Amino acid sequence: MLQKFGLDWFLLALVFVVAAAALWSAPGVTGGPLHVEWVAKYGLVVVFFLYGLTLSPEKMRAGLTRWKVHVTVQLGTFVLFPIVVLIAGYFLKDAFPPEVWLGFFYIAALPSTVSSSVAMTSLARGNVPVAIFNATLSAFLGVFITPLLMAWYMHSTGQSLPLESVITKVVLLVLVPTAVGQIAHRWLSEWAKRNGSWLKICDRAVILAIVYNSFCDSISAGIWSSHDASLLVGMIAGVIVLFFIIYELLKIPSKLIGLDREDTIACLFCGSKKSLATGVPLSKVMFGATPALGLIIAPLMLFHFFQLLIVSVIASRYSRDPITEPAKA
Repeated sequence: MLQKFGLDWFLLALVFVVAAAALWSAPGVTGGPLHVEWVAKYGLVVVFFLYGLTLSPEKMRAGLTRWKVHVTVQLGTFVLFPIVVLIAGYFLKDAFPPEVWLGFFYIAALPSTVSSSVAMTSLARGNVPVAIFNATLSAFLGVFITPLLMAWYMHSTGQSLPLESVITKVVLLVLVPTAVGQIAHRWLSEWAKRNGSWLKICDRAVILAIVYNSFCDSISAGIWSSHDASLLVGMIAGVIVLFFIIYELLKIPSKLIGLDREDTIACLFCGSKKSLATGVPLSKVMFGATPALGLIIAPLMLFHFFQLLIVSVIASRYSRDPITEPAKA
Protein backbone atom coordinates (compact mmCIF):
# COMPACT_ATOMS: atom_id res chain seq x y z
CA MET A 1 0.00 0.00 0.00
CA LEU A 2 2.85 2.38 0.86
CA GLN A 3 4.73 1.60 -2.35
CA LYS A 4 1.58 2.31 -4.34
CA PHE A 5 1.83 5.92 -3.17
CA GLY A 6 5.61 6.13 -3.59
CA LEU A 7 6.25 5.72 0.14
CA ASP A 8 8.46 3.20 1.93
CA TRP A 9 9.39 1.54 5.22
CA PHE A 10 10.92 4.76 6.55
CA LEU A 11 7.52 6.29 7.30
CA LEU A 12 6.49 3.23 9.31
CA ALA A 13 9.82 3.38 11.13
CA LEU A 14 9.19 7.03 12.05
CA VAL A 15 5.82 6.08 13.53
CA PHE A 16 7.44 3.19 15.38
CA VAL A 17 10.22 5.24 17.04
CA VAL A 18 7.75 7.94 18.12
CA ALA A 19 5.47 5.26 19.59
CA ALA A 20 8.45 3.62 21.32
CA ALA A 21 9.41 6.97 22.85
CA ALA A 22 5.83 7.52 24.03
CA LEU A 23 5.56 4.06 25.60
CA TRP A 24 8.98 3.97 27.25
CA SER A 25 11.16 7.06 26.96
CA ALA A 26 13.80 6.22 29.58
CA PRO A 27 16.16 4.18 27.33
CA GLY A 28 16.37 6.87 24.66
CA VAL A 29 16.78 10.05 26.72
CA THR A 30 20.02 11.96 26.57
CA GLY A 31 22.35 10.23 29.01
CA GLY A 32 20.13 7.13 29.09
CA PRO A 33 21.36 3.53 28.83
CA LEU A 34 21.21 3.42 25.00
CA HIS A 35 23.14 6.69 24.57
CA VAL A 36 21.19 7.39 21.38
CA GLU A 37 22.43 10.97 21.50
CA TRP A 38 25.89 9.73 20.46
CA VAL A 39 24.45 8.33 17.24
CA ALA A 40 22.49 11.54 16.75
CA LYS A 41 25.58 13.70 17.33
CA TYR A 42 28.24 11.87 15.35
CA GLY A 43 25.86 10.47 12.77
CA LEU A 44 25.34 14.00 11.42
CA VAL A 45 28.77 13.92 9.82
CA VAL A 46 27.99 10.56 8.19
CA VAL A 47 24.64 11.78 6.84
CA PHE A 48 26.06 14.83 5.12
CA PHE A 49 29.19 13.02 3.90
CA LEU A 50 26.92 10.48 2.18
CA TYR A 51 24.84 13.32 0.74
CA GLY A 52 27.95 14.83 -0.84
CA LEU A 53 29.17 11.43 -1.99
CA THR A 54 25.97 10.57 -3.85
CA LEU A 55 25.52 14.01 -5.43
CA SER A 56 26.22 13.93 -9.17
CA PRO A 57 27.74 17.14 -10.60
CA GLU A 58 26.97 15.91 -14.13
CA LYS A 59 23.24 15.70 -13.41
CA MET A 60 23.29 19.19 -11.88
CA ARG A 61 24.93 20.69 -14.96
CA ALA A 62 22.27 19.12 -17.17
CA GLY A 63 19.59 21.43 -15.73
CA LEU A 64 21.71 24.57 -15.39
CA THR A 65 20.28 26.64 -18.26
CA ARG A 66 16.62 26.82 -17.16
CA TRP A 67 17.19 29.89 -15.01
CA LYS A 68 13.54 31.03 -14.90
CA VAL A 69 12.54 27.78 -13.23
CA HIS A 70 15.47 27.97 -10.82
CA VAL A 71 14.61 31.49 -9.66
CA THR A 72 10.94 30.59 -9.20
CA VAL A 73 11.70 27.44 -7.20
CA GLN A 74 14.25 29.08 -4.91
CA LEU A 75 12.01 32.09 -4.25
CA GLY A 76 9.16 29.71 -3.49
CA THR A 77 11.32 27.66 -1.15
CA PHE A 78 12.99 30.44 0.82
CA VAL A 79 10.67 33.47 0.39
CA LEU A 80 7.10 32.35 -0.34
CA PHE A 81 7.06 29.63 2.33
CA PRO A 82 8.21 31.95 5.17
CA ILE A 83 5.80 34.70 4.10
CA VAL A 84 2.82 32.31 4.14
CA VAL A 85 3.75 30.95 7.58
CA LEU A 86 4.31 34.44 8.98
CA ILE A 87 0.88 35.60 7.74
CA ALA A 88 -0.76 32.48 9.20
CA GLY A 89 1.06 33.00 12.50
CA TYR A 90 -0.09 36.60 12.68
CA PHE A 91 -3.79 35.78 12.24
CA LEU A 92 -3.78 32.40 14.02
CA LYS A 93 -1.30 33.08 16.79
CA ASP A 94 -3.33 31.26 19.44
CA ALA A 95 -3.94 28.17 17.31
CA PHE A 96 -0.63 26.57 18.37
CA PRO A 97 1.88 26.95 21.19
CA PRO A 98 5.10 28.89 20.37
CA GLU A 99 7.16 25.70 19.94
CA VAL A 100 4.80 24.45 17.22
CA TRP A 101 4.84 27.80 15.41
CA LEU A 102 8.62 27.61 15.61
CA GLY A 103 8.31 24.17 13.99
CA PHE A 104 6.12 25.53 11.20
CA PHE A 105 8.57 28.33 10.47
CA TYR A 106 11.36 25.76 10.55
CA ILE A 107 9.53 23.93 7.75
CA ALA A 108 9.35 27.20 5.83
CA ALA A 109 13.07 27.89 6.28
CA LEU A 110 14.27 24.46 5.12
CA PRO A 111 15.49 23.56 1.62
CA SER A 112 13.57 21.34 -0.77
CA THR A 113 13.95 17.58 -0.63
CA VAL A 114 16.06 15.92 -3.33
CA SER A 115 15.20 12.26 -3.81
CA SER A 116 11.40 12.40 -3.67
CA SER A 117 11.19 15.60 -5.74
CA VAL A 118 13.24 13.97 -8.49
CA ALA A 119 11.35 10.68 -8.25
CA MET A 120 7.93 12.33 -8.41
CA THR A 121 8.98 14.64 -11.25
CA SER A 122 10.14 11.59 -13.18
CA LEU A 123 6.86 9.76 -12.49
CA ALA A 124 4.89 12.80 -13.70
CA ARG A 125 7.02 13.04 -16.88
CA GLY A 126 8.43 16.42 -15.86
CA ASN A 127 11.88 17.93 -16.40
CA VAL A 128 14.09 15.64 -14.28
CA PRO A 129 17.43 17.50 -14.81
CA VAL A 130 15.74 20.72 -13.68
CA ALA A 131 14.36 18.95 -10.60
CA ILE A 132 17.80 17.56 -9.74
CA PHE A 133 19.45 20.95 -10.16
CA ASN A 134 16.88 22.86 -8.10
CA ALA A 135 16.62 20.36 -5.26
CA THR A 136 20.41 20.19 -5.00
CA LEU A 137 20.89 23.96 -5.24
CA SER A 138 18.23 24.38 -2.57
CA ALA A 139 20.09 22.01 -0.24
CA PHE A 140 23.32 23.97 -0.60
CA LEU A 141 21.61 27.34 -0.11
CA GLY A 142 19.79 25.99 2.92
CA VAL A 143 23.05 25.46 4.79
CA PHE A 144 23.29 29.24 5.12
CA ILE A 145 19.76 30.56 4.52
CA THR A 146 18.00 28.26 7.00
CA PRO A 147 20.06 29.36 10.05
CA LEU A 148 19.70 33.02 9.05
CA LEU A 149 15.93 32.76 8.67
CA MET A 150 15.61 30.90 11.98
CA ALA A 151 17.82 33.42 13.78
CA TRP A 152 15.70 36.30 12.45
CA TYR A 153 12.42 34.56 13.36
CA MET A 154 13.51 33.60 16.86
CA HIS A 155 14.85 37.10 17.53
CA SER A 156 11.59 38.67 16.30
CA THR A 157 9.56 36.41 18.61
CA GLY A 158 11.69 37.09 21.68
CA GLN A 159 13.71 33.88 21.50
CA SER A 160 17.44 33.54 21.12
CA LEU A 161 19.61 31.62 18.68
CA PRO A 162 23.41 32.00 18.92
CA LEU A 163 23.84 32.60 15.19
CA GLU A 164 27.65 32.65 15.11
CA SER A 165 27.84 29.38 17.05
CA VAL A 166 25.14 27.77 14.91
CA ILE A 167 26.80 28.78 11.63
CA THR A 168 30.14 27.44 12.91
CA LYS A 169 28.50 24.11 13.74
CA VAL A 170 26.68 24.06 10.41
CA VAL A 171 29.93 24.62 8.54
CA LEU A 172 31.83 21.95 10.52
CA LEU A 173 29.07 19.33 10.75
CA VAL A 174 27.21 19.94 7.48
CA LEU A 175 29.16 21.88 4.86
CA VAL A 176 32.60 20.31 5.44
CA PRO A 177 31.35 16.67 5.37
CA THR A 178 29.28 17.46 2.26
CA ALA A 179 32.32 19.00 0.55
CA VAL A 180 34.51 16.02 1.51
CA GLY A 181 31.84 13.66 0.18
CA GLN A 182 31.67 15.60 -3.07
CA ILE A 183 35.46 15.38 -3.44
CA ALA A 184 35.30 11.63 -2.71
CA HIS A 185 32.57 11.27 -5.37
CA ARG A 186 35.30 11.25 -8.02
CA TRP A 187 36.72 7.97 -6.70
CA LEU A 188 33.81 6.38 -4.84
CA SER A 189 30.80 7.19 -7.04
CA GLU A 190 30.61 3.70 -8.57
CA TRP A 191 30.97 2.09 -5.14
CA ALA A 192 28.20 4.35 -3.84
CA LYS A 193 25.91 3.31 -6.71
CA ARG A 194 26.52 -0.38 -6.02
CA ASN A 195 25.82 0.06 -2.32
CA GLY A 196 23.10 2.69 -2.62
CA SER A 197 20.51 0.73 -0.67
CA TRP A 198 22.85 0.22 2.29
CA LEU A 199 23.92 3.86 2.29
CA LYS A 200 20.26 4.88 2.31
CA ILE A 201 19.62 2.63 5.32
CA CYS A 202 22.60 4.15 7.14
CA ASP A 203 21.40 7.68 6.40
CA ARG A 204 17.86 7.00 7.57
CA ALA A 205 19.00 5.11 10.66
CA VAL A 206 20.72 8.28 11.88
CA ILE A 207 17.54 10.31 11.23
CA LEU A 208 15.48 7.76 13.18
CA ALA A 209 17.96 7.93 16.07
CA ILE A 210 17.65 11.73 16.21
CA VAL A 211 13.83 11.55 16.12
CA TYR A 212 13.78 8.87 18.83
CA ASN A 213 16.17 10.80 21.09
CA SER A 214 14.27 14.07 20.56
CA PHE A 215 10.88 12.57 21.40
CA CYS A 216 12.27 10.66 24.38
CA ASP A 217 13.70 13.89 25.79
CA SER A 218 10.47 15.80 25.10
CA ILE A 219 8.24 13.15 26.68
CA SER A 220 10.55 12.69 29.66
CA ALA A 221 10.53 16.45 30.27
CA GLY A 222 6.70 16.52 30.17
CA ILE A 223 6.53 18.76 27.09
CA TRP A 224 3.68 16.74 25.56
CA SER A 225 1.74 16.17 28.79
CA SER A 226 0.15 19.61 28.64
CA HIS A 227 -1.29 18.98 25.16
CA ASP A 228 -4.07 16.70 23.96
CA ALA A 229 -4.97 15.04 20.66
CA SER A 230 -6.42 18.28 19.32
CA LEU A 231 -2.86 19.61 18.89
CA LEU A 232 -1.97 16.69 16.62
CA VAL A 233 -5.17 17.16 14.60
CA GLY A 234 -4.41 20.87 14.28
CA MET A 235 -0.85 20.21 13.10
CA ILE A 236 -2.08 17.71 10.50
CA ALA A 237 -4.61 20.22 9.17
CA GLY A 238 -1.95 22.92 9.22
CA VAL A 239 0.65 21.05 7.18
CA ILE A 240 -1.92 19.94 4.58
CA VAL A 241 -3.26 23.48 4.14
CA LEU A 242 0.29 24.86 3.99
CA PHE A 243 1.24 22.44 1.23
CA PHE A 244 -1.77 23.25 -0.94
CA ILE A 245 -1.37 27.01 -0.49
CA ILE A 246 2.24 26.88 -1.69
CA TYR A 247 1.42 24.45 -4.51
CA GLU A 248 -1.38 26.62 -5.84
CA LEU A 249 0.53 29.89 -5.46
CA LEU A 250 3.49 28.47 -7.41
CA LYS A 251 1.19 27.91 -10.38
CA ILE A 252 0.84 31.69 -10.77
CA PRO A 253 4.49 32.58 -11.60
CA SER A 254 4.83 29.33 -13.58
CA LYS A 255 2.05 30.54 -15.86
CA LEU A 256 3.17 34.17 -15.96
CA ILE A 257 6.71 33.37 -17.11
CA GLY A 258 5.44 30.81 -19.63
CA LEU A 259 6.90 27.58 -18.30
CA ASP A 260 6.05 24.52 -20.37
CA ARG A 261 4.45 21.40 -18.89
CA GLU A 262 7.72 19.68 -17.94
CA ASP A 263 9.25 22.74 -16.28
CA THR A 264 5.98 23.51 -14.48
CA ILE A 265 5.94 20.03 -12.94
CA ALA A 266 9.52 20.39 -11.73
CA CYS A 267 8.74 23.84 -10.33
CA LEU A 268 5.61 22.74 -8.48
CA PHE A 269 7.13 19.58 -7.04
CA CYS A 270 10.48 21.08 -5.97
CA GLY A 271 9.05 24.37 -4.73
CA SER A 272 6.30 22.89 -2.58
CA LYS A 273 8.33 20.23 -0.75
CA LYS A 274 10.67 20.36 2.23
CA SER A 275 13.49 18.07 3.30
CA LEU A 276 13.11 15.88 6.37
CA ALA A 277 16.54 14.36 5.65
CA THR A 278 18.10 17.80 6.05
CA GLY A 279 15.70 19.19 8.63
CA VAL A 280 16.01 16.53 11.32
CA PRO A 281 19.84 16.43 11.49
CA LEU A 282 20.06 20.20 11.15
CA SER A 283 17.56 20.70 13.98
CA LYS A 284 19.99 18.98 16.35
CA VAL A 285 22.68 21.45 15.33
CA MET A 286 20.45 24.51 15.57
CA PHE A 287 18.32 23.80 18.64
CA GLY A 288 20.73 21.58 20.57
CA ALA A 289 19.38 19.36 23.31
CA THR A 290 16.31 21.45 24.13
CA PRO A 291 13.55 19.22 25.56
CA ALA A 292 11.05 20.86 23.21
CA LEU A 293 12.86 19.55 20.11
CA GLY A 294 10.33 16.74 19.65
CA LEU A 295 7.52 19.31 19.54
CA ILE A 296 9.50 21.54 17.17
CA ILE A 297 10.17 18.83 14.59
CA ALA A 298 6.69 17.25 14.81
CA PRO A 299 5.20 19.57 12.11
CA LEU A 300 8.13 18.73 9.82
CA MET A 301 7.55 14.99 10.22
CA LEU A 302 3.85 15.41 9.44
CA PHE A 303 4.60 17.68 6.48
CA HIS A 304 7.03 15.06 5.15
CA PHE A 305 4.40 12.32 5.28
CA PHE A 306 1.58 14.30 3.70
CA GLN A 307 3.73 15.96 1.02
CA LEU A 308 4.77 12.49 -0.18
CA LEU A 309 1.21 11.21 -0.11
CA ILE A 310 -0.29 14.22 -1.89
CA VAL A 311 2.46 14.66 -4.49
CA SER A 312 2.46 10.97 -5.37
CA VAL A 313 -1.28 11.20 -6.14
CA ILE A 314 -0.74 14.34 -8.24
CA ALA A 315 2.24 12.75 -10.03
CA SER A 316 0.14 9.71 -10.88
CA ARG A 317 -2.48 12.00 -12.45
CA TYR A 318 0.19 13.75 -14.49
CA SER A 319 1.57 10.43 -15.71
CA ARG A 320 -1.83 9.42 -17.08
CA ASP A 321 -2.74 12.82 -18.49
CA PRO A 322 -1.92 13.32 -22.21
CA ILE A 323 -2.94 16.97 -21.99
CA THR A 324 -0.19 19.55 -21.41
CA GLU A 325 -2.18 21.58 -18.91
CA PRO A 326 -0.99 21.50 -15.26
CA ALA A 327 -2.79 18.86 -13.24
CA LYS A 328 -5.17 19.98 -10.56
CA ALA A 329 -4.06 19.32 -6.98
